[in-house]
Amino acid sequence: MTGRGQRLFITRAALDQARLGPDPDAPEQRVLAPGQVRLSVERFALTANNITYAALGKAMRYWQFFPAGDAALGCLPVWGFATVQESCTEGVTAGQRVWGYFPAGTHLVVAPVRVTATGFMDGSLHRQELAGVYNQYLFCAADPAWHPVLEGLQAVLRPLFLTAFLLDDHLADNDFFGARQLLLSSASSKTALGTAHCLAQRRHQPGCPRIVGLTSAGNAEFVRSLGCYDEVLTYEQWPAQVAPVPTAYIDFAGDAQLRRRVHIQFADMLMFSSSIGGTHWEALGSARDLPGPRPTLFFAPAQVKARSAPPPDGWGSAELQRRMGHAWAQFVDQVRQGEWVQTLEQRGAQAAWEAYGHMLGGHMPARQALLLDMRG
Repeated sequence: MTGRGQRLFITRAALDQARLGPDPDAPEQRVLAPGQVRLSVERFALTANNITYAALGKAMRYWQFFPAGDAALGCLPVWGFATVQESCTEGVTAGQRVWGYFPAGTHLVVAPVRVTATGFMDGSLHRQELAGVYNQYLFCAADPAWHPVLEGLQAVLRPLFLTAFLLDDHLADNDFFGARQLLLSSASSKTALGTAHCLAQRRHQPGCPRIVGLTSAGNAEFVRSLGCYDEVLTYEQWPAQVAPVPTAYIDFAGDAQLRRRVHIQFADMLMFSSSIGGTHWEALGSARDLPGPRPTLFFAPAQVKARSAPPPDGWGSAELQRRMGHAWAQFVDQVRQGEWVQTLEQRGAQAAWEAYGHMLGGHMPARQALLLDMRG
């Protein structure tokens, strides 16, 4: 890898148009200012969640985290690991390894604030009004969730499981909106699997709804094998086979036609409809003029903020972290025991560009997960 580095740039108006270019935060492109730190991005995960970030880039301001220098382009947000390459900030030293939110590339320049023994927040001006959960960087050596052996699973699953944990909490806190069954689209997606896992832990509780997963015919056997769903149906099966009882629809696919079919099918029996992701990015569309409840967008950082409030309004930050940590440990154990995920590592900028196109086309097997390193 040269000092120019590499970054993936995506055309915002046409997600299938992407190119590689010099990383604007690489040493040859940018000199550090006082108070800044240059991170060398080492490995990151590429999942359907990243396609959601791109599909909702404008609406949810995901493009603003890592400006591309051209309003027509965006830098794909990813989760992974980096090492401090250079530091002009007290409390952050070269060689420290961090976990956090990066652009798909080789470098990121941050401006650490609130530096502690456990990590820091990026205080860069363009990120100050964005959701704080994405601006936090943790030192791996002080992160209880980090373990060298589990790095691959952490990069792939930890951000998705955070959303899953918070979604499960949101549903339970609202008594599942009176639903007797939960219908999860894109049931093989890793965020859906995490949600189903959390929901399945409540099976012994009175009033817990049945968990029904919708997936493609090719993924149905895999999803059934996990044991998280009470029933798994293909998209072709569900209209005739799903029971007409009070239902909540949790949309991980972002497919407007499927959403409309669900709303028409259940109408007054649909108690709640929420969109989480956009794995079917090409089918995203308007939620207007649908029978039943108006679909809402679940935004995990809002639930973090609510639960982080001191009691009695919330749990408090420490208690939220404790509960998430406990749930994460349980989930990772089940993933490892059941071999739910097979990580595939690829290196080089060209490999990352090809992997993005592959993921965008929906060609990744449900059990597989990609770990990428764009350094040469």
